[in-house]
Amino acid sequence: MSEAVVVGSGPNGLAAAITLARAGREVTLYEAADTVGGGTRSAEVTVPGALSDVCSAVHPFGAASPFFNRLPLARHGLEWIHPEVPLAHPLPDRPAALLERSLDATADGLGPDGGRYRALVSPVVQRWDALVGDLLAPLVRAPRAPLALATFGVRSLWPATTLARTVFRDEPGRALFAGLACHAVLPLEQPLTAAFGVMFAAVGHVAGWPVAKGGSQAIADALAGHLEELGGKIETGQPITSLAEVADSELVLLDVTPRQFLLLAVERLPPRFRRSLARFRYGTAVYKVDYALDGPIPWADERCTRAATVHVGGTMAELSVSEAEAFAGRHAERPFLIVAQQSLFDPSRVPGAVQVAWAYAHVPHGSTVDMSGRIDAQIERFAPGFRDRILARHDTAPADLERYNANYIGGDISGGSADGLQYIFRPRPTLMPYATPLEGVYLCSSSTPPGGGVHGMCGYRAARAALHGSRRRRRR
Repeated sequence: MSEAVVVGSGPNGLAAAITLARAGREVTLYEAADTVGGGTRSAEVTVPGALSDVCSAVHPFGAASPFFNRLPLARHGLEWIHPEVPLAHPLPDRPAALLERSLDATADGLGPDGGRYRALVSPVVQRWDALVGDLLAPLVRAPRAPLALATFGVRSLWPATTLARTVFRDEPGRALFAGLACHAVLPLEQPLTAAFGVMFAAVGHVAGWPVAKGGSQAIADALAGHLEELGGKIETGQPITSLAEVADSELVLLDVTPRQFLLLAVERLPPRFRRSLARFRYGTAVYKVDYALDGPIPWADERCTRAATVHVGGTMAELSVSEAEAFAGRHAERPFLIVAQQSLFDPSRVPGAVQVAWAYAHVPHGSTVDMSGRIDAQIERFAPGFRDRILARHDTAPADLERYNANYIGGDISGGSADGLQYIFRPRPTLMPYATPLEGVYLCSSSTPPGGGVHGMCGYRAARAALHGSRRRRRR
């Protein structure tokens, strides 16, 4: 058995394994599936030769990740493709709002609200290099750059709708900001949702919203290639069903959510800790559709074809209703959608004139409702003729997502809800979120800080905590 073991090969598991290997530890990574990647796999799911991203598709925080950016991933085949525009947000009966790479261009496109947008986002963009380490870290940790973090602003603690109404006077600014805040996967009236809007806007200007050439699988493959270059071993098709199977290792890092950890540990955990993890809340789910199309999505505002990501849902009021409905256990008639049109910018994914696109709606946790018709209708609303372009489709309901990846409990792809104290304390209230009562055993999934996203920071920080704990034990 290796000196260190990592269970699960999502971006966080791979990041944890690389961090351990770079520290000189002998590492073996175990993955239940036949390929590495977790939420960054790609596959042919619609028509032969058309490559779709099974889960994550567009990677602003992958491009901005302080950890990824220290690794030689380009040497292992990772190439970021940046669309001309990071994000488009079509609106009913008026031009779309665009998040451009240039902050000034974005502000100019918002007309009278441009100065207000600039005042809100510019301080974060200007101090991004100092801020990003604190933004992608446990919030209970003393900030490394407190003055820079102060520029993130008290207003980021507000509900997104409150901040949008206070800052912006017109619908394009409000809708653009609300769509960005929808990445919180929470009702936009909840506190702290404004932070997501500010972060996702700022990262668009700093790092863009790129796709990985050849599919998101390229991210996992590059991480795996670097791990093997460091001497790490990867065992696919090797599910771990009990911690007893890896008990001989000094360090065990688990890219799993609290529910799976409770199953892996069986009765080895103290009752109080088990009860604490059992209270962990999983969040809103997604219903996803992959499309093969006979051409680009025919957006009414053609400028939307300049973006790989399109937020579909209309006005801020409509987005607010959609997110609140899903959180409350209901299914919105006009759901907020994240639409990715990767092959417009990466023709290597598709044969001939075929295009692939990908869309998902937020739905109640564990939903069994077929949302395909509502998703189609919502895209058709802003892209008349869309339905006529569909050659093939592949629907993925919440239960399908959980079968694909056991971490996606009830279709929650974020590793747990970010509402209430779980925004700060994941997976439980503690100053040491990665450690467990079992010596040498740590959690490193998106159920730990800083949470969901393809950035590897949960795995990196968990591995750093594990190495620190190991050094302390060796000094005893």
